[in-house]
Amino acid sequence: MASLSALATLVELATRDADEAAKKLGACVRMREEATQKLALLVQYRDDYALRCQSDMANGIGAAQFNNFQVFMGKLDQAIAGQRQVVDDLGRRADQARSVWMACEQKKLTYSTLGERAALQVLQRENRRDQKANDEFAARATQPKLPTP
Repeated sequence: MASLSALATLVELATRDADEAAKKLGACVRMREEATQKLALLVQYRDDYALRCQSDMANGIGAAQFNNFQVFMGKLDQAIAGQRQVVDDLGRRADQARSVWMACEQKKLTYSTLGERAALQVLQRENRRDQKANDEFAARATQPKLPTP
């Protein structure tokens, strides 16, 4: 089995890797949330603009204004589609970062468990050695002493 110091080093490195992976995961989740908020704002703006245009059309608008409305709505729809793609991409990146973080955590847990087992084995060996020494001492203490000539 690997030495305790080697396992402690592995646990430390795995902990560092897991912490770094957690930071990356947090950054990905934050970016996805920000992109989702931007998407919601775009959709809300599009809906508001459409309502305003419907109101204007009810009051009567010219062909040029209607054409401008259609062009602008097309651009808003493109922006929304692009932002949806950004949200999807960031979602995939967050999922990948979560997988990396989980793998790092699993590795850290594995090394920690191995370290605990190794420490337990060392403790058990020490306990057996101490028990053996105590048994030998007790056996000597109970043996009758022979007179010296």
